[in-house]
Amino acid sequence: MTPSDAGQRTVRPWYALAAAVFAVGMAGTTLPTPLYGLYREQLGFSEFMVTVVFAVYACGVIAALLVAGDFSDLLGRRPILLTGIGFSALSAVCFVVEGGLPLLFAGRLLSGFAAGLFSGAGTAAVTELAAPSQRGRASFAATAANMGGLGCGPMLAGLLAQYAPAPLRLPYLVHLGLLACCGAVVWAMPETVRRRDPRPRLRPQGMAVPAPVRGVFAPAALAAFAGFSVMGLFTAVAPSFASEYLGVDDLAVSGAVVLSVFLASTVGQSLIGRVGVVRALPLGSLVLMAGLVLIGWSLLAESLGLLVAGAVVSGVGQGLAFRAAVATVSRVAPDEQRGATISALFVAAYVGIALPVVGIGAVAVGVGLRSAGLVFVACVIVVSGAVAAYLLRRPLPAT
Repeated sequence: MTPSDAGQRTVRPWYALAAAVFAVGMAGTTLPTPLYGLYREQLGFSEFMVTVVFAVYACGVIAALLVAGDFSDLLGRRPILLTGIGFSALSAVCFVVEGGLPLLFAGRLLSGFAAGLFSGAGTAAVTELAAPSQRGRASFAATAANMGGLGCGPMLAGLLAQYAPAPLRLPYLVHLGLLACCGAVVWAMPETVRRRDPRPRLRPQGMAVPAPVRGVFAPAALAAFAGFSVMGLFTAVAPSFASEYLGVDDLAVSGAVVLSVFLASTVGQSLIGRVGVVRALPLGSLVLMAGLVLIGWSLLAESLGLLVAGAVVSGVGQGLAFRAAVATVSRVAPDEQRGATISALFVAAYVGIALPVVGIGAVAVGVGLRSAGLVFVACVIVVSGAVAAYLLRRPLPAT
């Protein structure tokens, strides 16, 4: 299948609605963030188990990317978006009827499947539903929907859990209502992919890093790993730290802290045109390091203001570096392996979300959450510094 040109005159009003669907889908993946403390009280598990539950989500995303990363090119955007909405709804149901760890694990895994499907199909649908003159605006709308949705999930859950009844159920019931609206929108939305007969065989696209690309791919993947590990820190353990060390018991405030890092990432991605792709990757890594220093300082000083400042600065750095990494790898990868190479980059990013966060949980069992956080900060600073130093000595090719 290929994007249909014939339908472009009729699909122009739809890209904003597609972006809203994308944002709602991604918001569901971060709804549990401010609620993990309540789950710990109810179910009696440790901080380490919180990080394991969180990591299951990343495993679901990686599986969806590797198995179905290009299925929307073959089946169309609408079927894949509807499937993603279905997985997201099933995830919400698991949390609504939650009775222990098995359903938490199932809910997070299904949420990961949904995020993996939304990431590709949602981005493509938003850009293809825009008029040619709106493509630049639509590209940013897709980025904002992705990161904004991820940030709005904790904010929505925090507000409902803090100021409304049934804190462990109402956020998911509200999300189910939003998903129903999204399903109606997608059902009515024009399809931008023209079917081919016979339909190509569906098979996992996997991932690949061709030898000529590896010199560029390695620093890009490490930068993505480092940036997403900071995102994982805020979506998995930052609310616990704020509650334990900063006395922040308001779940809405915890959600707002997480929202700040994702909004800052959107701002960072929007700066890529001014900075340029070649400079954005090392600059983003340096800005990420500065944000990590602030985060480490906030752990030592027990300061909410420093934590928010660290979230904002590191979010800008992550956004700059990640968008530059995707653009660079997409540019240098051969046409026949571009999708598989970009999938490999996303796998590196989502390993960055899961592995360091689980490490924090494991270390925290022995030395406490603050010391584990400081170890994490030091390790990610080393990775980001290595990427920046390498790229300052050997800049990426401009073409």
